[in-house]
Formats: sequence, C-alpha cells, structure tokens
Amino acid sequence: MGHYDDLADSLLPGGFASGPAAGLLRDELIFERAVQTYLWTLPAVSMWAMKEASEARFGGGYHVLPVWQNRVDARTRVTTPNFDFVQATGYLDLEAHGPLVLEVPAGVQGILDDFWQRPVAGPKAGGRAWAGDIGFTGPDAGRGGTYVLLPHDYQGTEPDCGWVYRPRTRNVFVLWRAFYTDPTDLAPAVRRIEEIVTYLLHGDGDAVPMEFPHASGVDCDLLCPGDGRYFNLLDRFVQAETAEPGDLDMRGLLHTLGIAKGGAFAPDAHRRDLLDKAARAAWRISKLTLTDLLPLEPGSTYYPGRPWLDTFPGGDTSFRAAGTFTNLEQRAGYFTSAHGASPGTVAAPVDQGVKGLTTARDADGDLLDGARSYSLHLPGRIPAALFWSVSIYDAATACGVDNGQPFPSINTMDRPTAGAGGSHEIYFGPSKPSGADDTNWIRTLPGAGYFVVLRLYGPGKAFFDRRWKPGDLQPLG
Repeated sequence: MGHYDDLADSLLPGGFASGPAAGLLRDELIFERAVQTYLWTLPAVSMWAMKEASEARFGGGYHVLPVWQNRVDARTRVTTPNFDFVQATGYLDLEAHGPLVLEVPAGVQGILDDFWQRPVAGPKAGGRAWAGDIGFTGPDAGRGGTYVLLPHDYQGTEPDCGWVYRPRTRNVFVLWRAFYTDPTDLAPAVRRIEEIVTYLLHGDGDAVPMEFPHASGVDCDLLCPGDGRYFNLLDRFVQAETAEPGDLDMRGLLHTLGIAKGGAFAPDAHRRDLLDKAARAAWRISKLTLTDLLPLEPGSTYYPGRPWLDTFPGGDTSFRAAGTFTNLEQRAGYFTSAHGASPGTVAAPVDQGVKGLTTARDADGDLLDGARSYSLHLPGRIPAALFWSVSIYDAATACGVDNGQPFPSINTMDRPTAGAGGSHEIYFGPSKPSGADDTNWIRTLPGAGYFVVLRLYGPGKAFFDRRWKPGDLQPLG
C-alpha cells in the first residue's frame, strides 16, 4: 500500500497542498479521473472506434452498409461478434444528413442504438412502447416496413409515413441480421440484407444508391484501444457529438483531462504519460469486472452457485434493474466485451428474440485455459424455438478466437452430432478430445484464455423458469 500511504500522508506545509505533495496529488487526480472516464465512456468510445474503422475501410455515408456475406469470421476484430447470421452494420449521421428513412424488407432483424449504445426510443404501437428493435423483434414483426429516424432536436411535423424513432445522439448505429438455414447457401440471407434502402426524408426522391461492400474475409480492426490512444478517440467523439444536459457532471471528469467540446485536446508529455497509464489500468479493470465483479451483482449468476452469467440481469438495457442506481459493474462488464443492445436481445419474450449466457470459468471455478480440454453437456429438448449456438471469444479482446476453424462457433444449422434424447456434447481443446468429432469440437489456443457464450434464439419457457440447465464446462484429464 506504499503508493496510497504516500497520498494519505503527503505533507501539506501550512495546510497548503504545495511542493512535492501538490504534484503527487495533482497526478493522482488526473489518473483517477482518467480511469473512471475510461470505464464510463466505454460504450461511446467503442462505438466511435467501430465507426471510424468501418468508414476508413469500407467508406462512409447513410447509403453504405458493409455486409458480412459469408458471416463474420476472426479477421474482423470486434467484441463478441455473432457467427450465426449474415450481418451488416451502418453508421448514420442525422446532423449531417437530416431525418432518414429506412425501408426494411421482410425477414430481417435489426437494432437501432444511439452512440452511447442505448436503444433508440420508438413509437407506441401494438400496446407497447418500442425502443431499438426493428424487423422480427420490432413493430413490423418481420413483415417489413418503413422506419423514420428524426434528429433529437427535430422541430418539424412528425411524419406519418412509418414508425418514428428519435435518438438522443446525432449518430445512430444500425445492426442488421438475416437468418439462414443452410450454412453452405447464404445467398438468400445476403439478398434480404441487400434489399434494405436508406434515404433522406426530405430528399425529393434523390436517393443515393445503396452500397453493400462485402466484409467477410477482410482484415478490419473495429476495437477501441486499451492505452492512451483511447483519449484521442474520446476527444473526437466529444467534438462531434451532442452534449446532453444529464451528462454535464460526468463531462467534468473529461474537462480535468483537457477534453471539452469546442476545446483543443493537447496534453503535454507528462499528462499524456499519465493518461496512457490510466487507460492501460482501466482496460485491465474492465476485464476484472467481467470475471470477478459481475458474478457478485444481484441476478447476474443465472443458476445459483454455478458459473453461468446473465450479462443483463433484469433485462434492463440501462443497467438500472435495481431501481435506485445504475450498476456500473454490469455496464463496464458488458461494454468491454460486447456491442449493441435492445430489449429484444436482452429481455426476449418466450419463443422470441435471443437470450445469452456466458462463462469464463469451468465446473471447478477455474478460469478457462486454452491449453486444457473441456466438455459442455447440453441436455435434450434445448429450449430454442429457432436455433441455438455455442461460441468462444478471446479473454483479452473479446474477439472471436482465431483458431484456424472457419468459425469459433457451433450452431444448430451445423448439424452437430447429437446424443440420446437430442442432447449435445460440445468439446473445447487445442486438439480434438476423445469422443469429439469435427461437428462438435471448437479448437482453443494454448496460452490464451477465453470465455464461452451460449445463445438461445427464441428461448423457451423451460429456460426462463430454469427447468432446462446447461452443464458446466468439465475439465478433461
């Protein structure tokens, strides 16, 4: 505790913080505020990093929609990518272009998040208030329809040409997914994605032709940095985005670091070194939240005494299920390892949407080790009306493990070998364990930890009432 003793016992001559004590305390203030800034702004900076990297690689504009035509693979470095769909992502700037219209075809599922990764508030329809969800989990229920995105400060008459959504930031993240049934024939799913059209609400019919650059197999790093470069990204976000009144106290932390809207971020060498150390420490703290702090939070452990975690306990995308505070451990644990959220993906109704559980520990409570082998038992009658999947992600980056297999994932459509009563045994290890075959084995990498995500699409009642329970990862040998 030497460092903290130095702080607590620093000498204040005459009661003033001066001399060596002043420098020590000033540096500590900057370091502490930088660490908390990193953890607080993770959803915004990770989204801004995705936008910048995507636009640098594939081009920008409301009409540009990169599509992973062969599914996302390990060459795309992004937090917990989903390997179970044909997927596309776009970044829409409502301040630059004004209100936008999205023509959504039948048979797709989408998410609309603002740039703090909050579901965009939508209409009241069908007896509920919609937020973030469109397509299968939205008001069109997968039949297709017209959606309108209005800027947060839009003062005109609300259009009646479709379902209206109003984000709280100028930028909007849109995530599209299309289902497939045969992993060797993704063309129908790609065609559905490429039927999406985005155009200006007041564009007088002069729609810019849509572009769908293919992203599968393309090297693309969409991760935010875990060092001092993080604060450069944060500054660019602050300069570009709106400053919400409710954020002004927290933005005071940024001001201490030299980041303020309309100002120049120009730290000297000493300040930059402190910020680099703070970012590297905060990145490590964010990883701790996922493995050690999240399991302690109410509702996070899905089955008492077992390692499977629900990253959205209470199904609240604002992390306020407790009702009296925002759970910052849950928030940091999610955004250090994932992106994108909506009610349909975190609080799925029975037989709709998706529900996921994650674990970084085996049945003995030990962290998963890429050099060891494990088995995971999934009892029969898996409660997934659509399909299920098991995927692994690198512990440090949360990217899909680059293990040499086409995807570090197994899902229903892969037709893995089944056991008695429709049960499944999924194997993990650096080499194929005894009893495994090519359909039910995911290769791991020695020297690299990882975590497992089990996803149920159309989760059934037996999952929600805990009657169906997956096994824990059992070490082999």
